[in-house]
Amino acid sequence: MDLQGDELTDAVVKSFGGSERYREVMSSLVRHLHGFAREVELTEEEYFTAIDFLTRTGQISTGTRQEFVLLADVLGLSMLTVGLGNRKPPEATQSTVFGPFFVEGSPEVQLGDDISNGAPGQPCLVSGRVLNTKGEPIAGALVETWQADEDGFYDVQKDLDGPQNRAHLTTDADGNYRFWAVKPVAYPIPDDGPVGELLRAGERGPMRPAHIHFMVTAPGYARLITHVFANGDPYLDTDAVFGVKQSLIADFTEHEEDGKTFYTVDYDLVLATIEETQQ
Repeated sequence: MDLQGDELTDAVVKSFGGSERYREVMSSLVRHLHGFAREVELTEEEYFTAIDFLTRTGQISTGTRQEFVLLADVLGLSMLTVGLGNRKPPEATQSTVFGPFFVEGSPEVQLGDDISNGAPGQPCLVSGRVLNTKGEPIAGALVETWQADEDGFYDVQKDLDGPQNRAHLTTDADGNYRFWAVKPVAYPIPDDGPVGELLRAGERGPMRPAHIHFMVTAPGYARLITHVFANGDPYLDTDAVFGVKQSLIADFTEHEEDGKTFYTVDYDLVLATIEETQQ
């Protein structure tokens, strides 16, 4: 059949079987994709450039570098999905992007331990409580944390024998979490691949403001994936992945003791119950 225009789109949509949700998603994807091509009058040269871009995005991805996650991040899709999938009461800590540098199986540490493991940077004591939306402590919550070092690199970006600035711990009876790491700094997302090409073509920068990653889980509560951003960072308004929210900005306070400099940040992480997210 010589299918053209809307007839071609309709034929592709009708070709999908599978579950109702699968058909809904694929039908919408095809209609929007075809509509996009018509709207911009996509040329064959642009089509093949896009295919090459996506091919190289897959080729550069590894177990420790997910270029497709970076692509979704810089296009704002990650944050859009976060907003759609994390409807919760205003008392709960807001969610933000997961990022491409989480690794399963981080070391378990105890309250107050140093997780920097030799990473370069100014010492920083990170503390707070895990609470419910009524302000009550959640004991035994699992807190996963990871961050970059003073040079702007995550441990998985370096040739190391063990993890740095990466660990998990459980809250005590009062919901407390506490660990030593290094003061986070602003850093560029990896821009030596296809995503970097996209940013440069659009005259956009690769910088992310200084932040610490958290993922917090507890039985009966919705999982929280979030950051704590450093107040005063010059890139808060131009985050390459659009992940900053005002409520996630905290003060990193400088201290001097016995001639040594260190920082502290205190931030409570508030979880919503699964029931609260379904209301």
